[in-house]
Amino acid sequence: MQTGEWRVVVAPRGFTYVMLLTTVALVGLGLAALGPIWAEQAQREREQELLRVGQIYAAAIASYHQSSPGSQRRYPRALEDLVLDTRFVGTRRHLRRLYADPLNPQRPWGLVRAPDGGVAGVYSRDDRRPWQRSGIDTPVVRLVEAARYSDWKFIPKEP
Repeated sequence: MQTGEWRVVVAPRGFTYVMLLTTVALVGLGLAALGPIWAEQAQREREQELLRVGQIYAAAIASYHQSSPGSQRRYPRALEDLVLDTRFVGTRRHLRRLYADPLNPQRPWGLVRAPDGGVAGVYSRDDRRPWQRSGIDTPVVRLVEAARYSDWKFIPKEP
C-alpha cells in the first residue's frame, strides 16, 4: 500500500439480519393470504357438522314422537327427554348425549315448539350466511332456502 492511499474494506455485517427480516416478511405475507382460505374452510366444516347434528336431532325427535305410548303422540318437553325417555319402564334413549350447536357451542339451540308445547325441532341461532343457501332435502328433514343459518329448522319430515 502506498502512502496516501486509502482502502475501504466493507465487512458483510448485517447481511444475515436483513435476509432474516425479508424471510419473516415473506412468510407473514403467505400466512396472511392463507388466513381467509383457512377461515372459509373452517366455516364450511362447521356448516357440514350443523347439518349432521341437526339431522340427528330431527331423527331423535321423530323417534320420540313415533314411540309415544297410547294413541296420542307427544313431542319431548325438553331436549333432555331425548337422552332419557322416562315414559317407559325400562331406559329408552333416542340420543346418546346432547350435542352443542357447531356454529355457537356456548349458545343453546333454538327450539321449534309444537302446538302441545313440546319440542318439534331445533335450529342454530347463528345469523351468518351459509355457504349452501339453496334448499336441502334429506331423508330426515327438508330445509328451505336460507339467508342465515337460523333459517334452517331441523324438523322431522312427516312419515
